[in-house]
Amino acid sequence: MGEPAYDLVTIGEAMAVLAPARGARLATADALTLGTAGAEANVARTVARMGGRVAWVGALGADPLGDRIVADLEASGVDVSHVIRDDSAPTGLYLKDTDETRSTSMYYYRKNSAASKMDAGLLSRLPARAVLHLSGITAALSQTCLELTRAALLGTHDGLVSFDVNHRPALWTGRDAAPVLAELANAADLVFVGLDEARALWNTDTLESIRALLPGPATVVVKDGEIGATALLADGESLFEPAPLIDVIEPVGAGDAFAAGYLHALIQGRSERERLQAGHAAAGRALVTTDDVGGELGELLSGSDRLL
Repeated sequence: MGEPAYDLVTIGEAMAVLAPARGARLATADALTLGTAGAEANVARTVARMGGRVAWVGALGADPLGDRIVADLEASGVDVSHVIRDDSAPTGLYLKDTDETRSTSMYYYRKNSAASKMDAGLLSRLPARAVLHLSGITAALSQTCLELTRAALLGTHDGLVSFDVNHRPALWTGRDAAPVLAELANAADLVFVGLDEARALWNTDTLESIRALLPGPATVVVKDGEIGATALLADGESLFEPAPLIDVIEPVGAGDAFAAGYLHALIQGRSERERLQAGHAAAGRALVTTDDVGGELGELLSGSDRLL
């Protein structure tokens, strides 16, 4: 196969997000802001805004919310020409509500969305790419979405495959997510997982136990919140990079931003330490905003140039 058309392709659900102004509550707000969210879409937008060639592949309803998402992604530089528009199912959405303690609650309306109907046939729409990125969220949406995720991870690839565990317990009600997400993670080349997430999901308390559970990937990046992140490498070595001190406004989207920063540095051929630093820098920009994707284009490029 020739030169990849994109540096990165992501597959997943993009949703519309509604939220009141900072400091206001859903129950009493007079107005809500409308934006675009979804783990894989967040990664795509962030990498594109850093200058990467990115495509997002998914399914949206043939409705105004789907139109808004397409426009938002295009405005960030993401190619959406491979997206399915479904006139028989709606675009998913969620509401954000932040209380006086800065605790954020999310209320999802994604059941029977266009994205939940995605299946392995979507893989035929994938363009040539250097990196393919998916997450455990897509696998949880429906049985056909699980089959799509499994096929993408276990199939024949023309580039590196990245997987963010992204365990969302509410999406797995009545099902045991632990063995499924371990299986999917072990089929990837690169895995992102939170230490607290691994503990809750697999009862793994140490880096060694996580690596023992996930021997398949060449690299497993374990994130430990405000402490830092550790890359567990294929040769048995590990590399820790502390997180910078951040005055957090809202944590939503920080994990996606970390993955985006890391992947952008990987695509550029940067060292493992620089990849971790880039992940922290991108996550930091997401932590100081109420938007799911942090920072203006200039800020993202400035941070990328400085830390990459």
